[in-house]
Amino acid sequence: MEINENDRILIIAAHPDDEVLGCGGLLSKYSNQVETAIIFIAEGDSCRFEGSKINPSILKKIKHRESCAEQALKLFNISDIEFNRLPCGRLDSIDIIEINKIIEKKILSFQPSIILSHYSYDTNNDHRIVSRSVQMSTRPIVGFDMNVLSFEILSSTEWNLQNPFNPSLFLELSADNLNKKIEAIKIYDGEIREFPHSRSSEGVKCLSQYRGMQIGVSYAEAFYVNRIKIK
Repeated sequence: MEINENDRILIIAAHPDDEVLGCGGLLSKYSNQVETAIIFIAEGDSCRFEGSKINPSILKKIKHRESCAEQALKLFNISDIEFNRLPCGRLDSIDIIEINKIIEKKILSFQPSIILSHYSYDTNNDHRIVSRSVQMSTRPIVGFDMNVLSFEILSSTEWNLQNPFNPSLFLELSADNLNKKIEAIKIYDGEIREFPHSRSSEGVKCLSQYRGMQIGVSYAEAFYVNRIKIK
């Protein structure tokens, strides 16, 4: 599989920050060459508060997270961003067909050739639901002809020990690609943790080095192939 200027990349993320953790290196490498769009399904903050009602304090957190997303993605010159603000940690309370409609609408309008989203066995349930919805929304019918890949999210994917992430596609990164990914994730000031937490700057670098060692290079991002069509 090769990515070229004729491709169109759509990233479908459960929460703002997943896009950088999952494929920030790819964004650094290709977003200036390839038309790229991102949709966020859930808002990413309300699950940390008691109750499900959105109050001014929660809304402030949500807006800050969205601002972080816009700043982080500006590093990759990406402006096609959609926030849907479905309830974080509670996507199982939403009929999955409603999530499908959000995804299908974007697919029809953007016409991607490559879709990247979550691994189906992540420990985060929102990730699993989005992954399932992507599978349902990308069934290979007329008008929905694209390659579908899953990325890995530190502090979710590697914590699932029963169905570990076994990547089948690797993208070599330069040191600049990795540094831009780390710079972007640091913008999410409420999400970065101290090492040895995996969602730390050091954790991002360690994973990139490990994936690089698997293919004999210094740094890489890895993906699970759900479906690739070779023409």
